[in-house]
Amino acid sequence: MKQMKVGIQLIIYGDRVRQDLEGVLREVKSVGYEGIETGNLFNIADPEKVLRLLKEQDLAVAGVHVGYNDVADEGKLSEHMEYLKQVGGKFLICSGVARSEGIKAYEEAAETFNAVGKKCAEAGLVFCYHNHAWEFESFDGVKGIHRLAELTDPEVVRLCVDVYWVTIGGEDPVEFIRRYIERSVYFHFKDGVHGEFTELGKGKVNLVGCFQAIKEANTQWLIYEQDRTSKAVIESIRESMDYLRKLLAS
Repeated sequence: MKQMKVGIQLIIYGDRVRQDLEGVLREVKSVGYEGIETGNLFNIADPEKVLRLLKEQDLAVAGVHVGYNDVADEGKLSEHMEYLKQVGGKFLICSGVARSEGIKAYEEAAETFNAVGKKCAEAGLVFCYHNHAWEFESFDGVKGIHRLAELTDPEVVRLCVDVYWVTIGGEDPVEFIRRYIERSVYFHFKDGVHGEFTELGKGKVNLVGCFQAIKEANTQWLIYEQDRTSKAVIESIRESMDYLRKLLAS
């Protein structure tokens, strides 16, 4: 296993990312994260400004997270790919599938993702699909996520495995990681209990087992994600980083 890097999804900061990107990046770096994942920042700052702010804090862009319509539309896809390259990122992370009914939504999405993945690969980028829990719904005995994996090319459609949502979806995240280990290079570590998001190690997700599993993969980024917190953000991201340090030392 190559040395994995540890980053943070900026969703926990909410609107502050738009209002004070510089302060957010400074705070992230002070806690010890090496990179960030975010939505596209075009409406916040041009790539030159983002690069300058990142360089000042010695941070990297791990990935940019978009939705299905952002990649299904060729114009939007090109825009996101170009921005990702301009800010020095490599991973284009996508959530969501086509709007068709049932398993057909995954079959249509698979066709789209194969084309998107090929374009990303040709541009030196990596396309990853990010799961939530709803992809684990079964249609005539076939779960959407597994149909999607079956129909996509593992060489160009990688997985961003969100271990929390795999758990909520009813599968063992450790087994899920091992099942798709050859195409899993980017992971979201998220935790929670009773429907509430928590700092890492305070919920019900088997993060220790997941970490041991991703050590067997070609993991490039481990991203801490917590959609919201009732604490000061700095407290939550510090607690989760402390937990990750213990995992990394294990």
